Amino acid sequence: MDFLFNKNHHFNLANLTTFMNIASGIIAIYFLTHQEFIFAAAFAWLGGAFDIIDGKIARKYKLSTEFGIQLDSYADFLSFVIVPVMYIYFAIFESSMINKALLAFVFIFYVVSGLRRLIQFNIDAQEGEVTKYFTGIPTPLGAILLFCAYLAWNTGYMPEELILVFMILVAYLLNSKIKIPHP
Repeated sequence: MDFLFNKNHHFNLANLTTFMNIASGIIAIYFLTHQEFIFAAAFAWLGGAFDIIDGKIARKYKLSTEFGIQLDSYADFLSFVIVPVMYIYFAIFESSMINKALLAFVFIFYVVSGLRRLIQFNIDAQEGEVTKYFTGIPTPLGAILLFCAYLAWNTGYMPEELILVFMILVAYLLNSKIKIPHP
């Protein structure tokens, strides 16, 4: 079991926790494709918990590596970009009368914005270091904002058209120069 605390082992404790984030995202996608939105939300939030835990483990046990940084961003892309976009699509827009080309544009813009943000984060990241702030909103916050938009739509406070405008705004903020304190 020494591999769990071996910085150079790809299956150390921090990376295993990140793999649990990825598994949670995959399970959330399964539930989304079966219209099981409560279970999908539960696994999306579980992925978020694993994302918090993996970083704490990596710092506490000095397990941060370039591999772990890349793995964490892949997990973030899946759990905090792909899953929320799919959630919004399947919960709100799958049977919508809104123009499909417009939907495709907004959803692709959000995914590309999230991916670009994560790639830039990886380029700027230093192994074992935590910055005092994020530049642009982090993808987990973007996912939370999209989930809040879903809740606003589900309770009748936000129409479909406004959801699309909100998605464009959040996508823009992912790559903005806004400073968000790092917890």
